[in-house]
Amino acid sequence: MISIPHKAKQFLVLLAKLLIVGGAFYFIYNQLANNDKLDWQKFIVLFKKNQSVLGISFILLLSILNRYFEILKWQNLAQVIHKISVYEATKQVLAALTAGIFTPNGVGEYAGKALYYPKSEAKRVVFLNLICNGIQMILTIIFGIFGLLYFNAEFNVITTKTVLILFGGFALILILLFSIKKIKVKGYSIEKLIHKINEIPKSIHQKNIFLGICRYLVFSHQYYFLFLGFDVDLPYLTLMAAITSVYFLASSLPTFQFLDFAVKGSVAIYFLGILGVNEWIVIFISTLMWFLNVVLPVVLGSYFVLNFKTKTAE
Repeated sequence: MISIPHKAKQFLVLLAKLLIVGGAFYFIYNQLANNDKLDWQKFIVLFKKNQSVLGISFILLLSILNRYFEILKWQNLAQVIHKISVYEATKQVLAALTAGIFTPNGVGEYAGKALYYPKSEAKRVVFLNLICNGIQMILTIIFGIFGLLYFNAEFNVITTKTVLILFGGFALILILLFSIKKIKVKGYSIEKLIHKINEIPKSIHQKNIFLGICRYLVFSHQYYFLFLGFDVDLPYLTLMAAITSVYFLASSLPTFQFLDFAVKGSVAIYFLGILGVNEWIVIFISTLMWFLNVVLPVVLGSYFVLNFKTKTAE
């Protein structure tokens, strides 16, 4: 095995840090500067018209709460390995988010968190992160299905026959998954996965679900209040049904974190277009959501990436 000199190793680590942070900032700048659908003049006019210190503070508070609930989720799950403080959980979550911003579906986030633990715990960290993200996905599907059904009942976007076919297909997939749960692929099976999940104490799962619901309610309502701030006057249930449908459908599409707002924006344009909301407002709100909930945490996470010490991973 080739051994790398200590100074060379330090240089490579520094280079990796700079590439992660530099890449993150480049992708953010590129999306904000080169998006010709963002009409900044319209935004400034509307912002001056509706500017409110209280309103801006409230929206920022929701962004803080959104990320805080995610940090608490990770702190809760990480205790399976060993207990960590809120600060340590914050460091790991934000650094991992920065590392995962330009990887497909945030895959880099898994590796980012694993670096804070001994190599022997890498698989457990990846598994726990999968549980952390998995519950959020399940909640997005549950809320999204109810939202989509309500939206469809109001506006008949798809026929009842199509809805039944979709639910039938979903039920069939579940039946197939459970019927082949003993089949192993490279030593792994659904049965083994369920067993691993059951090894985690129920109290941790319950807290994870509760924090996941809190986080979902925070970021979905942040979307809702931003629409109110942009003078979109629609019934609460109708707008929330559209928002939950957007999150449900957008989350099922493979994407990169730095393209998240473009994917959600495209889906949102379709649903909110049916409700008569201007396209540029939908794009701006999707961009703001991305800026508040991804860009700002990445800026903070860059600090933790640059200050990451390799000895913590050994």
